[in-house]
Amino acid sequence: MKPRLSFWQILNMNVGFFGIQFSFGLQQANMSPIYAYLGADGKSLPLLWLAGPVTGLIVQPIVGALSDRTGSKHGRRTPYFLIGAILCSLGLIAMPFSPALWFAASLLWILDAANNITMEPYRAYVSDRLNPDQHAQGFLTQSAFTGLAQTMAYLAPSVLVWLGMNKDAVGDNHIPQVTIAAFMIGALLSFTTVYWSVKKVPELPMSDEERAALNAQSRSAGAILAEIWDAVKTMPITMRRLWWMALFQWYGMTCYWIYIVPALARTMFDTSDPTSTGFRDAGLLNGQIGGFYNFVAFIAAFAMVPFTRRFGAKAMHASCLALAAVGLWMLPGIRDKWLLFIPMIGVGLAWASIMGNPYVLLAGSIPAERAGVYMGIFNMFIVIPMIIQALTLPLIYDSLLGGQPDNVIRLAGVLLALAAVAVLRVRTPS
Repeated sequence: MKPRLSFWQILNMNVGFFGIQFSFGLQQANMSPIYAYLGADGKSLPLLWLAGPVTGLIVQPIVGALSDRTGSKHGRRTPYFLIGAILCSLGLIAMPFSPALWFAASLLWILDAANNITMEPYRAYVSDRLNPDQHAQGFLTQSAFTGLAQTMAYLAPSVLVWLGMNKDAVGDNHIPQVTIAAFMIGALLSFTTVYWSVKKVPELPMSDEERAALNAQSRSAGAILAEIWDAVKTMPITMRRLWWMALFQWYGMTCYWIYIVPALARTMFDTSDPTSTGFRDAGLLNGQIGGFYNFVAFIAAFAMVPFTRRFGAKAMHASCLALAAVGLWMLPGIRDKWLLFIPMIGVGLAWASIMGNPYVLLAGSIPAERAGVYMGIFNMFIVIPMIIQALTLPLIYDSLLGGQPDNVIRLAGVLLALAAVAVLRVRTPS
C-alpha cells in the first residue's frame, strides 16, 4: 500500500495542473479570435486548430511510455513536467506577438507539444501516487484545478479591462493588448505551479524490485513503439467502450471552443467582421461566460466526489453530459447577455465531469505498471475526435450548417447528448 495523502497533499500535488490548464484555457478562449485578427475565415478555423490534436496523438503515447521506463533521481514523471512547463512558458510569451497567420499556426504546434509533454505524465503521476480508493478524490481535484485555472484564463482579459486597460487598444497585428497581457500571466504560471507541486509532493522512490524491473526494459525506439502497440492490442474492455463516448464528447467540445466567439458575435452583436468593436466585445463576453462555466466546474468537481462514490462515475458523467447538451442547444437562441449564464451551468458541470470521471473509470481498469502508456493512449481518444472534427467540419460547414457558426454550437449539443448515451454502455469492473 502507498502512503495515504491528506486533502492538502492532494491539493498541492495538483497545483501544477492549474498552470497547465491556464495555458489550455488561454488557447480555448483566444486562438479563434487571434486567427481571425490575422485574417482567417470561418471555414478554415478547424484546420488551423489541428496542432493540438496532432501533437497530442504523436507526443502523449510516446511520452507516456517513456515515463513508464524513466528512472531518474528526480522520478519517473518529474523530468517531463519540468521540460514541458518551460517550453510552454516560452510558447505563451511568443504567441500574442505573432506577425502573421502562418506564424501563429506554427507556434501553436510548439505550444501544444509542450503542453502534451507535461499532460499525461501528470495524470500518471496522480495514479502512481494514490491508492485506488483515493483515485476519485485525486482526479476530481485535478478537475477542480482545471475549472479554476480556466476560469481565470477566460476572465483574464475582462479583469484587465476592469482594472483600466483599454479593450480597443491593439498591436500592429490587430491582437488586443489585454490578450497579450493575459498570455504573459499564463507564461509565469505555467512553470511556477508545476515546480510547486514537484517540490511539495515528490514522487515516491522506487523499490529495489521496481528499479530492477525498470532497468530490464529496453528504452529503444522500437521497444517503445512495440509497447504502445501491445498496450493497444490488450486494451481493457472498459477502455475500449470509452472510445465511443470520447468520439462524440470531444468532437462536440471542439466545435464549441472553435466557434463560440464567431457565434456570439453573430447572435449578440450582429457582426462577423473580426476588426469590429462587436467582435472584440464577443471575445470579452466569451471570456465572461467561459470563466463562469469553468468556475462552476471548479465548485462541481469537489462537490461531485461523494456523488461519484455513491452512484458511480458512469452515471454521473452521463447526467452531466446530458445537461450540457441541453444548454448548448439553447445557447444560440438567447439574445439577453445575462441569460447566457444559464446554459453555462450545464456546460460547467459537464466540464468538471469530463476532466475527472472518465479517468476514474480508466484508472480502475488499467494495470498500474502501465499507467503512463495507457494514459497516453487514452489521450488519443481525445485527439483523434478533434482531428476528425478538423477534417470533416469544413466539408459540412456550408452545405449542412449554412455557413453559420451558431449552427455549429447546436451540433455540439447533439453530439454531447450522443456521448451521454455512449457512456452508459461502458462496461466497468466490479
